[in-house]
Amino acid sequence: MEWLQDAVVEVLNELYDPKEVAKGNLLLQWQKNQKKNKKNKNKNKKKDTSDDDDDDDSGSSSSTIVSDAKQTQLLEQAAAQAQPFSRHQAMVTPATRSEFGDFQVNAAMGLAQALQLNPRECAQQMVEQLRPKIAQIMEEPEIAGPGFVNLRFKPSYLTNAVAAMANDASGRLALPAVAQKQKIVVDYSSPNIAKEMHVGHLRSTIIGDTLCRVLEFVGHDVVRLNHVGDWGTQFGMLVEHLRDEFPEALQPSQKPVDLGDLVVLYKAAKKRFDEDDDFKIRAREGVVKLQAGQPEELAAWETLCAASRVEFEKIYRMLNIQGLQERGESFYNPYLKDVVDELKAKGMAVESDGATVVYMEGYTNRDGSPLPMIVQKSDGGFNYATTDLAAIRQRTLLSASEEGGEQADRVLYVTDAGQSQHFQMVFQAAKQAGFVPTNARLEHVPFGLVQGEDGKKFATRSGETVKLKDLLNEAVKIAGHDLRSRNAATTNASYLEQIDRIAQIVGIGAVKYADLSMNRESNYRFSYDRMLSLNGNTAPYMLYSYARICGIVRKGSGQTDDDDDDAAALSSLEWPAAANIVVSHETELELMRNLVKLPDVVAEVERDLYPHKICDYLFETSQKFNQFYEHCSVNQAETLELKASRLTLCVATAGTLRLLLNLLGIEVVERL
Repeated sequence: MEWLQDAVVEVLNELYDPKEVAKGNLLLQWQKNQKKNKKNKNKNKKKDTSDDDDDDDSGSSSSTIVSDAKQTQLLEQAAAQAQPFSRHQAMVTPATRSEFGDFQVNAAMGLAQALQLNPRECAQQMVEQLRPKIAQIMEEPEIAGPGFVNLRFKPSYLTNAVAAMANDASGRLALPAVAQKQKIVVDYSSPNIAKEMHVGHLRSTIIGDTLCRVLEFVGHDVVRLNHVGDWGTQFGMLVEHLRDEFPEALQPSQKPVDLGDLVVLYKAAKKRFDEDDDFKIRAREGVVKLQAGQPEELAAWETLCAASRVEFEKIYRMLNIQGLQERGESFYNPYLKDVVDELKAKGMAVESDGATVVYMEGYTNRDGSPLPMIVQKSDGGFNYATTDLAAIRQRTLLSASEEGGEQADRVLYVTDAGQSQHFQMVFQAAKQAGFVPTNARLEHVPFGLVQGEDGKKFATRSGETVKLKDLLNEAVKIAGHDLRSRNAATTNASYLEQIDRIAQIVGIGAVKYADLSMNRESNYRFSYDRMLSLNGNTAPYMLYSYARICGIVRKGSGQTDDDDDDAAALSSLEWPAAANIVVSHETELELMRNLVKLPDVVAEVERDLYPHKICDYLFETSQKFNQFYEHCSVNQAETLELKASRLTLCVATAGTLRLLLNLLGIEVVERL
């Protein structure tokens, strides 16, 4: 769609003067205000029972009249500030209904009002100028209603584009890389050391991973950062408790303590910290020693971190999370004092009840008092806001030669929606402090909660938070049981040998897809039955759709028989070369019209960061394919030419499903 937007923008700048449009829009606004004021005045007249109507008219008129000189000044200002037309003003959108075409250009109505033209005449001017620019791709534009311009792809364009996709079915589907490459940091997952990953970490991990995959596929330089909680009072508390109760766990030469045991020990340490004042003092002293870099405390801390990483990595392997670099809170500890000092030097940080805080315009408590953002506590310690400010400075302002900075163009923070205000305040403070270059973008990517099927907190029967590894293992177990029951009669030894791996792909894919198919800002109810269903917009449905098409292509291209043991290999299919596409049925055109939307879908997710758009498109693509396959036999086609043509549509569709499932972090199998 971007190429079409650019063509319309070019037409608008050729036909119309942005200055005149800006002045026309200002005049329209005045007219609307005058009508509104007149309407309000008439209402007031009806309510007024006094005899001083003349005085009221005079007062009302004087408040709304703009002198000729003032009008001229304002119009000149509007013209001076006018910019060339942009993509936003082109108002190009997908057609609301397929019978209207593929795209709709809605710019004529607004322009006509501003320039005092007839909307259809304005649309006609645009069409005449646009026609030669899109003639190779679009059919003759149609003007509908008051001035909508409907555009439809030419069949010749569709067949050529889909054939190109089929020829690159195992690659990028002929999608070019982005012209303007960016450095993008994505901060996601973020578990806490000495605590097991739970269902609350699921969304951050898989949403962040999907966004990284999409941004990398588009062509950007992506840095995946895992901002783990590995610093603070809890470590002094835990180290001191282990020193008393489990000293061997702190010895680097010993086998690392199991994270499950570590969690139990953490709870015991917390109980001591809350109840034993002497222990609390020791724990705080331990933090001071750790922050000061005392060798014994540092060695103990590193042992705890290593034990946690072992378990985190097991989860990441199950979820196929790759390239995630750990850069925890401890990494930024040396820079926190400098951050606070800079905030003080710039007059942003002030003392409040012994703490150092930053007040920013627009943020208040419920009672209306200014809401402080604490950057240094009264005991001298730092908190999340300080660490996040240091991280922003590191990621956007510092170069690689300056202490390993990224100088990122865009930084994404994938966390739950409950942290929205925190990031709004941190981003505003960072910009005000000059920690962010003007060309860099900071974006919070919020997501809702995972709930139980009853809509309440997702928890075990005992009320505890569900461990992520238990949740994933259960999905794999259910998927394996389903696969075995449906394939109980098979004698294919190779398939049976690989059924555990297939169950892993289906089970983990189901959990991922169920999450990613939802608008990330919404809460969603976790249900194994729904996510593992073979019907609807689910991973099993999409995986079976892909496997089904692979079977059609395998049979049509003569690549093994279903009963051969070798045929059970999960990635053995060779895609046949694309043939000339011959359109013999409307469903073929509908499928192709859907397939060529792929660049727009990927670009939209790159821009707006909503992975569910990919899932919606996947489901729509599978539906379009089913309609095509219902009306157009592939391997029993009337002619060899038609068979080759329809096989090409199958290959392009399968390639699209494979690519997008991979972008969601879901593996595919060619036989289920």
